[in-house]
Amino acid sequence: MSDPANPVTLDHSSNEPFTAYYAEKSANPQQLRHFRSVRDTILRVLDQRNGPGRKYDVVDIGCNAGGQCGVWAENGHRVHGLDINEPLLGLARKRAAESGQEIDYRLGTAIDLPWPSESMDICIALELLEHVAEWNSCVGEFTRVLRRGGALYLSTTSMLCPVQQEFTLPGYSWYPSPVKHYIERLAVTTRPELANHAKYPAVHWFNPYGLRAELAKRGFVSMDRFDLVDAAKKGNLAKLVLASIRAMPPLRFLAHVCTSGTIVVGIKE
Repeated sequence: MSDPANPVTLDHSSNEPFTAYYAEKSANPQQLRHFRSVRDTILRVLDQRNGPGRKYDVVDIGCNAGGQCGVWAENGHRVHGLDINEPLLGLARKRAAESGQEIDYRLGTAIDLPWPSESMDICIALELLEHVAEWNSCVGEFTRVLRRGGALYLSTTSMLCPVQQEFTLPGYSWYPSPVKHYIERLAVTTRPELANHAKYPAVHWFNPYGLRAELAKRGFVSMDRFDLVDAAKKGNLAKLVLASIRAMPPLRFLAHVCTSGTIVVGIKE
């Protein structure tokens, strides 16, 4: 948590096109379906451990305009959200008030969370780690606020797959690091459109193997996107493909190369 003697100073403003884009995106039906899919995936993992029907303390780090928070609140969970972007956070509060939802929204940074240690059952960080220079500090804070047995859901960039949405450049995930650093500098100076006008463009590119290893060092048992798929809802052919991916490491690696983004869920043991 923050040190009163050394307060963190951040820029909470936002570029207008960036704010407008995420304000619209966070409320469209397709994105809301995605938010509910994330919620249902996490609950399926925890239901297997704790039994169904429990209500959890949930925190969404980098909550944007509050879409993910809203789908948890509609299920009766105790919800908290944090974002560095003040205009988007104001919109999140407005939407919660209009929906009659009680959501604890905070303005702040992922490297200095305002909640006590072991106060949350679920911590969610969607497309966040890639934007924070001190991403290890973020993971440390996520670990701190989670209770034992709690779930950490991370989605972020993938260095394995050439498809990405962070920069308006084809195959950017595979660019050499010096080229990436050059483009990052352009994105925060003369060419903001390269990073969709993001104030904090993506500076890190992950893979599920490295992210799972990092969580293991912090006491998590983790799963990647293929472990998280609900096979019961798949047809016979999809079940066969999924079983093959899970059983054969080379096939799993190839599947990650063909799949945009990195998704990992860790259980704090």
